[in-house]
Amino acid sequence: MSAELALLRRRVGTQLDLKGMDMDCLDLISAHGPLSPTALAQRAGLHAATTTGILDRLERGGWIARERDPSDRRSTTVRALRERNAELLGHFAEMNSSVERICADYDEAELELLAGFLRRTAEAGRRAAENLSDR
Repeated sequence: MSAELALLRRRVGTQLDLKGMDMDCLDLISAHGPLSPTALAQRAGLHAATTTGILDRLERGGWIARERDPSDRRSTTVRALRERNAELLGHFAEMNSSVERICADYDEAELELLAGFLRRTAEAGRRAAENLSDR
């Protein structure tokens, strides 16, 4: 499953001229933003210079906006431009429709069980990645 989803993301990224890490950072910004570039770098496990390059590409592509932090004019925050969401989601529409059909085969209790498993697995992956970055 992981390999197939990675291939899908790579193909979508190619069509949208987004590199894999660009898409990962855009996902993080969309889910947790607005974020400071430093907070994004920490969440993504990236060096600050690498993050700057990614943010430059995302901004040039119209995916994000950098804005002055109202509480500290010296710092910036990064937010996803929601206007581009439809374009991105359109590329995943076939997969999303397929998942909806698959989910329709399960009752509410089974879906809760599966959702719990996926949450716990995602959390285990997040912790493992954090532990690796602490070394």
